[in-house]
Amino acid sequence: MIKWIGAILGMVYMRWPGAILGFLLGSLIEAFLKGKQMKGGGGAFQDIFQQQRAQNVSMGDFELNLLTLCSVVIRADGKVNQRELDYVRSYFVQSYGKERANATFKTFNEVIKNREIEPQRICAYMRSRTSYEVRLQILHFLFGITQADGHISSAELRELQKIAGYLQINRRDFESIQAMFVKSADATSAYKILEIEKNATDAEVKKAFRTMAKKYHPDKLQGMDEAYKKGAEEKFLKVQEAYEQIQKERGM
Repeated sequence: MIKWIGAILGMVYMRWPGAILGFLLGSLIEAFLKGKQMKGGGGAFQDIFQQQRAQNVSMGDFELNLLTLCSVVIRADGKVNQRELDYVRSYFVQSYGKERANATFKTFNEVIKNREIEPQRICAYMRSRTSYEVRLQILHFLFGITQADGHISSAELRELQKIAGYLQINRRDFESIQAMFVKSADATSAYKILEIEKNATDAEVKKAFRTMAKKYHPDKLQGMDEAYKKGAEEKFLKVQEAYEQIQKERGM
């Protein structure tokens, strides 16, 4: 399409020589854009986006990749839980609006649902387009899905560990977010949230709190959708609660 527009404009301004030049430049631009799209979206999703354009569905491929990743977590334990599905739908509606969320779910159900999904490839796509803070929020959201039915199974936890690895989220950050959802039997959840050991000094506890409060501050997600900011606020509050719990235990 671009090459023909170039040819027409060239014809208008420079007649046949301009038409030829415009056609060649347009062809180069199309080749560049196609290569960029293949590199960014991933070949596995190329036909999906072509179908979206044919249906005139206006949505970002980020939502589609995120929803696909959600399906991996939901099906990790071999069953599909309605409360987990409702949690995901509510999140998407809150983030992107009802119309856009419905379009994303429709495309997923029609094109991707029964295909083999490669979480590693999807995470590589997200990793190349998001900051580390946003990836932490994605992991927080995925943990929220598994907690929607009140229980995180070992299969779901293993899948989350793999996804965190694909997203290049470090072990301490993973354990910190995990501790916000899963209370440890040895009562060290508050310390894990602050990413410190239980034998840390009071000074180390205070320093860890300042570090984690800064890391999870909602201002880190400026420009992101409200649902992401809400998740950041939840993590920020968990950090504060963990610090207050340790303060109370130690009489700080």
